[in-house]
Amino acid sequence: MTQGDGRGNADGPQSALTGALRESGLSERHSAILEAAAALFAERGYAATSVRDIGERVGLLGGSLYHYIKSKEALFVRIHHIALQVAEDRIRAAISPLSDPWARLEAACITMLEIQLDPNSLTMPLMNDFASTPAEIREQLVEKRDTFEQVFRDLIADLPLNPSLDRGVYRLLLLTLLNNVSGWYRPGRMTPTEIGRQVVQIFRHDLV
Repeated sequence: MTQGDGRGNADGPQSALTGALRESGLSERHSAILEAAAALFAERGYAATSVRDIGERVGLLGGSLYHYIKSKEALFVRIHHIALQVAEDRIRAAISPLSDPWARLEAACITMLEIQLDPNSLTMPLMNDFASTPAEIREQLVEKRDTFEQVFRDLIADLPLNPSLDRGVYRLLLLTLLNNVSGWYRPGRMTPTEIGRQVVQIFRHDLV
């Protein structure tokens, strides 16, 4: 993370997402198209990005571009899936050395916030641009999102919570909070780490 405002560049232009696209076994040209599409989807959103926009950014038009792109819908699904996998991998790496269930939840929340609050993030705009996508591809997006959220289901299942608390409601409230921090966060006062610790402190309800 960078110093000062507490916002890192872990998911910036040379991000884990970009790295995953480059290491996907595709040709250099194909990887460049995916990178350009990911950046445009993040900048403009799904609805405002056209295949022509993507082609212009990489210098390919017409049939040459469609050699690599089946459709805008399929392209967005693919990049969205890679973005969520990158976020999941980062969270799993952060929690893997830890055994205490509260420490694991804290590490997951902090990592999620580091991704969420990175001003150069490609991952979070792609994850959050759900409403503008066509209904026919949302089922695929929801399926991958459910896989991503399984990390938090497992973490919450291990918590020593009071049995009066519904773990499903607990998870939904926690993820809703984490996914909306960027709407009110301003750099300078607290870092993602400090906010993550505060969140877990608020959500900590031990079995007592």
